[in-house]
Amino acid sequence: MGNRRRVAERRKTNPAVLGGMIAVVLGGAGFGVYALLGSGAAAENDSSGSGRQAKAVKTGPLSATEVKTAADGFLTAWQQGKVTQAAAATDDTTAAQALLTGYAKDAHIKDVTLTSGTRTGAKVPFSVKGTVTYKGTTKPLAYDSSLTVVRRAEDGKPLVQWHSAVVHPDLQDGDTLVTGESGTPPVKALDRDGGELTEKEYPSLGSVLDSLREKYGEKAGGKAGVELQVIRGKESKKAELSDKTLLELSEGTPGTVKTTLSPAMQAAAEEQVAAKAKASVVVLRPSTGEILAVANSSHGFNTAFQGSLAPGSTMKVITSSLLIEKGLASPEKAHPCPKYFTYGHWKFQNDDKFEIKGGTFKASFARSCNTAFISQAPELDDDSLTKQAQQVFGLSLNNWSVGVSTFDGAVPVQSQAQMAAELIGQGGVRMNPLNMASVSATVKTGTFKQPYLVSPEVDGRQLATASRTMSAATLSQLRELMAYTAAYGTAAEAMSGVTGDVGAKTGSAEVDGQKQPNGWFTAYRDDLAAAGVVQQGGHGGSTAGPIVATLLKSGG
Repeated sequence: MGNRRRVAERRKTNPAVLGGMIAVVLGGAGFGVYALLGSGAAAENDSSGSGRQAKAVKTGPLSATEVKTAADGFLTAWQQGKVTQAAAATDDTTAAQALLTGYAKDAHIKDVTLTSGTRTGAKVPFSVKGTVTYKGTTKPLAYDSSLTVVRRAEDGKPLVQWHSAVVHPDLQDGDTLVTGESGTPPVKALDRDGGELTEKEYPSLGSVLDSLREKYGEKAGGKAGVELQVIRGKESKKAELSDKTLLELSEGTPGTVKTTLSPAMQAAAEEQVAAKAKASVVVLRPSTGEILAVANSSHGFNTAFQGSLAPGSTMKVITSSLLIEKGLASPEKAHPCPKYFTYGHWKFQNDDKFEIKGGTFKASFARSCNTAFISQAPELDDDSLTKQAQQVFGLSLNNWSVGVSTFDGAVPVQSQAQMAAELIGQGGVRMNPLNMASVSATVKTGTFKQPYLVSPEVDGRQLATASRTMSAATLSQLRELMAYTAAYGTAAEAMSGVTGDVGAKTGSAEVDGQKQPNGWFTAYRDDLAAAGVVQQGGHGGSTAGPIVATLLKSGG
């Protein structure tokens, strides 16, 4: 499945100084060899000799010489195996010493050569070459990294800003490097047609393949090999990052795991997200729940499955089902859409402060009128939306068993303005493209079917279910709203040319600190459902919409 693995056991060893290093003069940016500065500022006697005068603390931007001196001192000490000295050249001596010690002791990396590159401001790139030796097996290791020099506040001394990524770019703070026998055998992941899925061919699948190995490596019948791995720490595990193989010294024997991914659809999804800086998309088969494609333009984290983002107005699909069930709205019924509506001491407004005078709920849904939904907050209980999401759409219960790690949506019970904000996909609501594709799939079939990437027959997993379904009348009206939006509303431009039984909803989610909102789009066509998000992209109809629509067309 590529070169990502887990090491089951970590050896407990006493710290040791790096050994077996070769001394090589740093190059690339014209660095010389400098002696490391002392740990404190020197004091000077005053002219009378009666006391000591404190040295002024240097402030302001770092000079080129300061950056070069600090970087070169750290790299030279690291290369020469002087761990204590190298750690002292950073702003976190303890963490630096622990990781640099483990670099040789636990990762078994020796004969290290560090070559500096061209400085850009306070940032210095450098290349690393070495060898990894474990029980008589040796392989070369080469990669690029970088460091940043900062000025210590208390004395102005230039130091390397410490992060684990300085040692290797795949490390998060708290992670470690270990070489040894992998505790988890590799797996060969197959698409639905029996072809092998590799990260080289499908770059988005790196984290998915990691997760498949973590879950099925021991069950699939493979045999572990020897590898240099990133072993994730506490914070990385909270983010559900899997251990990662950096170098395979001896191959294991992989087991086989078949997935539901369509090779054609996966390739199309990869192509669609590649044009955006931060785009993610998921395609499902509503009739079964099978996941046909998952793609992210940013490959380090699987936002499509594990993202936790406000879904904006795509949440109005769930809210509309709630309002229809409670008799608070129906497509052709007159429905208020004022410029503003105040609830819980918050003043809500529509995009560009538009209003619809004498309009219907269908018109408000199609144009994504926020106040049309906020205005119904006084008629709802604090937990109404939470129950609707859980009981009908199978969300926010943390019980999906997809076959890999996922975030299953969150619709917390809130009150006042926060509860009203959740009605339009803001407040505490959090979703990802997998969740929102499932919402469209539920509307298409009328019944929640938990999405899955690996058939439950492989390991006897129990898929999640919803406790109830919408009434036939509610479902019919909800489909009418989504079909109208796809034909005449905010989704019409993107869905132009998508034929068949279609429905769609756009969304834009405001995020603190972002100039542009996240653009969302969820839709279905016949037996396909898809959802996507473009972070900091703007309106969903023009950003995520074309991605989703293109995939729906290609699947037809």
